[in-house]
Amino acid sequence: MLWDLDGTLVDSSEHHWIAWRDVMAAEGHPVTPQDFASSFGHRNDTILRGLLGPDLTETEVDRIASAKEALYRRLVRERGLAPLPGARHWVAALRAAGFKQAIASSAPVANIDAAMGATGLAPCFDALVSADEVGVGKPDPAVFLAAAQRLGAPPASCVVVEDAPSGLLGARRAGMRSIGVLSTHHPSLEADLVVGSLEDLAPDAFLRLLDLAVIGA
Repeated sequence: MLWDLDGTLVDSSEHHWIAWRDVMAAEGHPVTPQDFASSFGHRNDTILRGLLGPDLTETEVDRIASAKEALYRRLVRERGLAPLPGARHWVAALRAAGFKQAIASSAPVANIDAAMGATGLAPCFDALVSADEVGVGKPDPAVFLAAAQRLGAPPASCVVVEDAPSGLLGARRAGMRSIGVLSTHHPSLEADLVVGSLEDLAPDAFLRLLDLAVIGA
């Protein structure tokens, strides 16, 4: 099972918004909530070139992105980070049932580590994979394929859980089944199964996607 992080497992949007708002204000380029909402879930280089222009240098991307992510992680440490409804239940239940699980996220590795530490979910996962490690972000399927490889699982036996259209497109390109979790950012999604919340998933939801017997049957 492959999980997106921000917006799927944890509600990190407020921390990310504050970090982008404050760092971009310091750069003399204020951003609006609409700017933030339209870019949420993308890699930092994509976000920054969308805001500041396609000719922004790698040095400037790294400098601004590093400041933003450092502030985000400080907010996580100071204010905490809560799993979204149903997240803790499902990752624990799947772990107990013997399924391997990985994080497949556009977030930097340090952010993934910070979120796992803040939520206590790390023991449920066998691998943590960042798009930064594969060099491309979603909807490219690379992060999902890398996560599946680390789990030793063929793509056809993986289920991706995502809250964003780009992630779900990446899952389809990887040849994986998918569950879309709706949000205020993305009130409609295209996936094999779409739910309003992880709490809405039926007990056999993952197994039906993989044509397996019901857990505990």
